[in-house]
Amino acid sequence: MNRIGSSFFGLQPVVKNLIMLNVLMSLASWVTQSVFAINLGTKLGLYFPVSEQFMPAQIVTHMFMHDGFWHLFFNMYALFLFGNMLENVWGPKRFFIYYIICGLGAALTHESVIALQYSNLAHALSPGNLQIVLNEGTALFKQGQGFTDPDMLKLEMLLNTPTVGASGAIFGVLLAFGVLFPNTQLMLLFPPIPIKAKYLVMGYGALELYLAIAQPGSDIAHAAHIGGMIFGYILIRYWRKTTNTLY
Repeated sequence: MNRIGSSFFGLQPVVKNLIMLNVLMSLASWVTQSVFAINLGTKLGLYFPVSEQFMPAQIVTHMFMHDGFWHLFFNMYALFLFGNMLENVWGPKRFFIYYIICGLGAALTHESVIALQYSNLAHALSPGNLQIVLNEGTALFKQGQGFTDPDMLKLEMLLNTPTVGASGAIFGVLLAFGVLFPNTQLMLLFPPIPIKAKYLVMGYGALELYLAIAQPGSDIAHAAHIGGMIFGYILIRYWRKTTNTLY
């Protein structure tokens, strides 16, 4: 999409600080991996609470970790495009609250989907095999090994694969832009055609819903994207009812 708004140095403070923090965390992750062979993504990414690797702080820290350059780039580019205008309208405090709520809502939605998958796998396994995965799965995973039983292997992967990225919060930002500026004309890069913000948001929402249903085991957390949009919409509706203006 074509750029909307001002230059980087004209960004609103929260947007600018969020971009800087995400970039710095990615650089830190690259340095620790290159120098110390420590993957910060596996430490700060979000695990399902049943996992041995889960820590409460991951509920927040996962939003500032990314899986590679392009994951970081597209999330920060979207924040750069749409977040600045929202913060300019809402102010720093409200925009920050909105961003965090969308990120946490996305995590809650994603973990709810993981909980359903966990329940299905737990019921498919015998109590003994389930306990074996819970007791030994993390150690095997760290050694690059897996169970031969397919359901045990799926559960091992489910419990030891972290979720990282700001995508849930970013989809909430996109939703808010579409709600506040529905008729703003945007220009897509691929294909290079104009589209109103409200149609872009509806298109993204429909696509993510389809992918969440069609690809439940995807490496991309489509449910988190939907969750960010849902929680963002709920928060905007709440603000509409409790303040004199939409903003």
